[in-house]
Parts: sequence; C-alpha cells; structure tokens
Amino acid sequence: MELRHLRAFVAVAEELHFGRAAERLGIQQPPLSLQIQALERELKVRLLDRGSRKVALTPVGALFLVEARATLAQAERAIAVVRRANEGEIGEIRLGFTASSPFTAVMPQVIYAFRQRFPEVHLKLVGMTTREQLAALVARKLDLAFIRSPFAPIPPEIEALNIMTDRLMLVLRADHPLAALPVVPIAALEREPFVMFERDAGTGIWDQIVAICADQGFSPTVAQEAREAPTLIGLVAAGLGVTILPDSLRRIQVEGVVYRALDTPQAASTVLLAHRRDERGGAVKAFVRLVEETLKRAA
Repeated sequence: MELRHLRAFVAVAEELHFGRAAERLGIQQPPLSLQIQALERELKVRLLDRGSRKVALTPVGALFLVEARATLAQAERAIAVVRRANEGEIGEIRLGFTASSPFTAVMPQVIYAFRQRFPEVHLKLVGMTTREQLAALVARKLDLAFIRSPFAPIPPEIEALNIMTDRLMLVLRADHPLAALPVVPIAALEREPFVMFERDAGTGIWDQIVAICADQGFSPTVAQEAREAPTLIGLVAAGLGVTILPDSLRRIQVEGVVYRALDTPQAASTVLLAHRRDERGGAVKAFVRLVEETLKRAA
C-alpha cells in the first residue's frame, strides 16, 4: 500500500469531489481516479460510491478514512523525527570525560549551552580516563570524548579538536618552603616526595611528570599513589608530598593547599574533543559545531 494512494483517498473522502481533490493534490483527475481504483483493488473493497452528481463514502470507506488519516499522521511524524535527528535536535550522545574536564571552563559551558539549545537530546555522561575513552570511541561505545594530551598516538579513525591548553601546576602545602616562590624550578623538586596517579590509571600525567623531571636529570620519588585527583590533593594536604596537576583542578579547594607555576613549557596539558571520523550522528555533529562556535567567540 502506497502513501500516495492513502493521500489520494483522504483528499477525495474529505472533498467528496474528484475535481476538487485533484486540484488540492496538484494532479489531474484521471490519475487520481486510477489511484483510488488501485487502492480499492488492493483492499478488495469499495471505499467510495461514485454517483453521477456526487461522491459518498461507503461504510467501509468511512472506517478506512479514520485509519488512513492516522497512518498518514504517523508517517509525517516519522519523517519529522528523521529530519530532527539529522539536524541534531533529538537523540542521545554518549559523552566521555576525564575527571578534571568538568573543572575546565569549556566543558560545563558547552554542555549547558547544548542542553539549552537541544533539550530533547539526552546526554549520557561517562567518566573515564583518556586511554579508556579512546578505546571506547573506537569500539563505538562512546560518541564524543573530552580527553587530555599527552598520550599514546590517537587512533587513525579518531579525530580530535583542540579545546584549550591547561597549565600543569605544582600542588603543595601552603607552609612548604617552595610555596613562597611564584614559579618553582623543576630542579627544586629533586628531593621532594611525590604523590602521583597510579601509572596504569591511564591519565597520561604520570608519564608527563616523569618526562619533565627527566629533563632535569632526576626521577621523581613516588611516596604514594592514588587514582583520583581529589585524593591526591588530600594527600598533599596531609603532608605526604607534592604533586603536579592541571591548573583547572585548583577549583577543588582544600584548606592549606596552594598551586604554583612550574618553570618549563612542558608543564602543559591540552584538552581535546574527540570523535570518530566516520561519525554521522546529527546530534554529535551539532555538539561539535557548538564547541567550534564557543571557541570562535572566545578567540
């Protein structure tokens, strides 16, 4: 059964006149009559009584009119859903993020703006490390991901948009002698105990700290490890050592802990928005466009 046959029938049933129905549909009357005949043959019923002066619905035709209208309305809804999904107005986005991403200026701003503009798109937020997010993107378990560099090379099927540069800061107790310096030399940390992310946590910062220290000819002395940034900050407050974290995490206020800049350009982390290169989802594309608009306004 073709939708055009249903539309033809509804037009004739509502106009009760083949000429007016044909004009309404923008076709000639003979093709309209053929469409009605084809529909009746398919259904094996007579839908219309065609008199010399008037057209009337048969009892079966009156019942079929109700169903035909409902079918056409559902078809229009289906078309509207597809179009809105293609424009990114409805659907779901599985969005990954690192533990520090919500503390940056960009992620909360973009998510808030997206929810205001596309209230019918469900954002499913999933906290993961950068390595976990990249693997989930490749496996199509995530649609978008806020990740951090440096890390292992991005898989070729993944595209990443630079969002912002986040300085890495030395986190130490306020009563530590180095806290008196506005910029702390990396070399001054040679004899300091470090509290650090566990190496297999997948954050990338462990390797970066080791590389920064190696450039100054020493390896960091790891006194304690943890998997969460707030835990590291708490351990610093407890006097177990110093740590190095993205500057955005200074929003986690812990009494007696301060942040100080480091004297190397290597002490930086880039926040990126990653997605699959073959991504076709309208909602995902809309999110990426909104991020690009936000970056242009901020530039």
